[in-house]
Amino acid sequence: MTAPSTFGLSSEARNLHWLLNNLVEEVPGIQSVAVVSSDGLLLLSSDPGLNAQAKEVSSSKPSGPRGSAADLATIVSGIGSLTLGAAGLMDFGGVKNTMVAMDDGSLCVMSISDGSLLGVHGAADCDMSTVAYHMALFVGRVGHVLTPELRTELRKSLEAEGNTR
Repeated sequence: MTAPSTFGLSSEARNLHWLLNNLVEEVPGIQSVAVVSSDGLLLLSSDPGLNAQAKEVSSSKPSGPRGSAADLATIVSGIGSLTLGAAGLMDFGGVKNTMVAMDDGSLCVMSISDGSLLGVHGAADCDMSTVAYHMALFVGRVGHVLTPELRTELRKSLEAEGNTR
């Protein structure tokens, strides 16, 4: 995982980066993680697609969505939108989480209190109950601090980081 520079960021933004890094490091088998705003914009990511070491290591199976964290953000946003629409049609209340099990991995999407989403892609051997537990911890810790100002700061830091590569 690349460790984005947190220089110049607010303490809340640095804390979110730390929590995301902790999520990835604590749970074996996590391939990629993305935090997406309610309007579908990538806010925070583990972004293995930009890690030079990950590019050098070849594997018989893909390690995550092709391209970058933007691909995972698009998938997470789409799944979030689809399940929100389904919940509305079924009149069962809000969506807490969604799990997609695939042959070679899983994807879990969890709602954050402000409408943002946390998406985690895990390998086939990843214990998704452990992933869901750690995701719930992450959501509980960030839900109250993910203000519009912080979302703007995170988005701008991603754009600035992209311009320096």
